[in-house]
Order: sequence, then C-alpha cells, then structure tokens
Amino acid sequence: MSKDKKNKRRKLGDILHVHKDAETKVPAMTATGAAPVAPPPPIAGPSAAMVIMAHPDDAEFVCGGTVAKWCAEGWDVRYVVITSGDKGTHDESMHPEKLAAMREEEQRAACRVLGVKECIFLGYPDGFTVDEHELRGQIVRLLRLHRPEVVITWDGFRHSFNHRDHRNVGTVTADAIYPLVRDRLFYPRDEEDGLGPHQVNEVLLAGTDNADYVVDITDHWHTKVDAILCHASQIGNRQKSDFIRQREEQIAREGEKPIEERFRRWSIRRPPRPEQKQDETTPGANVEAAAAR
Repeated sequence: MSKDKKNKRRKLGDILHVHKDAETKVPAMTATGAAPVAPPPPIAGPSAAMVIMAHPDDAEFVCGGTVAKWCAEGWDVRYVVITSGDKGTHDESMHPEKLAAMREEEQRAACRVLGVKECIFLGYPDGFTVDEHELRGQIVRLLRLHRPEVVITWDGFRHSFNHRDHRNVGTVTADAIYPLVRDRLFYPRDEEDGLGPHQVNEVLLAGTDNADYVVDITDHWHTKVDAILCHASQIGNRQKSDFIRQREEQIAREGEKPIEERFRRWSIRRPPRPEQKQDETTPGANVEAAAAR
C-alpha cells in the first residue's frame, strides 16, 4: 500500500478540514504567465465537470464533497481514473488483477452515491504513471469528447512530497488542458473522428500546498463520507459512526465551523479562436466508438 493510503488510514481529519483562519488569496494563475489579474468570480453552475485522478478513492478524499454539491445542483460530472489501484494492499492473498477489479467496482459504487454520470478507467498500473505523449493524448481526447467547463485534478506542482502518480497525473492533465486540447493540430486524429478543439475554462488543483479557492461542503459532508465508505478495501473496518464521532469531537474543541475542500484555482477563460466556435452539443456520431481506441 502506498504512503498516501497509509496516511488516509491514520488521518480521518483529511476529510474533516474545517476553516480556522481566512484564506490568503493568491491571484489567479494565467495560462501565459502574464501579470496577475483580479480574481475571477466564483465557479457557478450547473455546468459540466471532469475529475481526473490517479487512483480509485482519490477523488472521494480530496473533492468528494465538491462533487456531491455539484451533482446535487444538476452538474454533469464525469470521472477519469488513470490507474486501477492494483498495488494498494497489505493482504498477502491479494493479487493485482483481483484488487484492480475490486477497486474499480468500489469506485463505481462511490460514483453512484455522489451522482457522477460516468466513470472512465484508463487501466494504467498503479505506481507507473509517466508524463508521456500517449497519456496526454488520451486525456486530450476525453476532454474533446465530453467538453467540460471545469476540471479537478491533482496539483502536480506543489513543493512538498507528492505521490508519483498524483504528480504525473497533475502535470499531464495540465499540459492536456493548456494548450493541447485547445489547438486542433495537436493529436489531429481527433479532428478526423469529428472531435474539434475545446477550451477548459477552470481548473481546480487538489492536494495543493497553496490553496486559494474554497468550497463549503458542510451540507454534503455525509454524502462524501458515504462515498468514502464504498472503498472498503482501503479504509479497513471504519464505519460511518467513526467519522461522525471525530466530527463531533472536532466541534467540541473548535466550535461548529464550515467543512471545506481547498484547491488552487487556475482560471484560463481566454477568448476562443475562430476555429473553435462550433456546436459543442454533439461532437459527432462516430466519436463515441472512436474515443475508446
């Protein structure tokens, strides 16, 4: 089991992140490295979002409340899970194929709890994600197919320790979003299959050490916990009562404050190029089959 999974077992507090002091606001990053501009308005929907994570259960821990909130508001949310988490166990009787099947089903169950529309598994081996063109191309293709307004992924740029899969998925996804998915000459086969360029306007980087965007998930915390509990292979014998008890203890110590999920926000929102102005409702009848290639 990875060090990240051990930390999840030790720290229920990871999903009980309660606001203590006002966040230091960091000016929004720009895609071109230009001077900071005024912060953009809060992300509002309903809209379309894609959550791109390294392992089954990553999303539930770092953004499950945000996903639950968006789904309750009518957002169209899809997951892309890069690996099947086939190494995350201490069970000496377990083998990778069996664990991968278990964890994929656990992730599907969690998606049903949250209201996620679809969960797409790319099937890479756990621990072996690399920053390379094939994975970037797969992510570009999925972005062009499903055309999300907002993407949540790992912060691959943070300065502290980071799981290699989280780091690589974060950087590959950032490269796919800017500039690859927007420019038609990258991965031209997509255009041949009817998938035009697309612009993602908002990115939320999870697991960051420099948060500047906060989502209040208090009203959706129970749904988040229910989704986490779907990952039975990763959480041991914990029950919902364990999470509730820790929440009650936290309230007793600190008072009742909002439960939050924190991200670094990358707001792109550049005017689309002329060739991008197209009907984005249905990319093409042949695309669904082609996207799986």
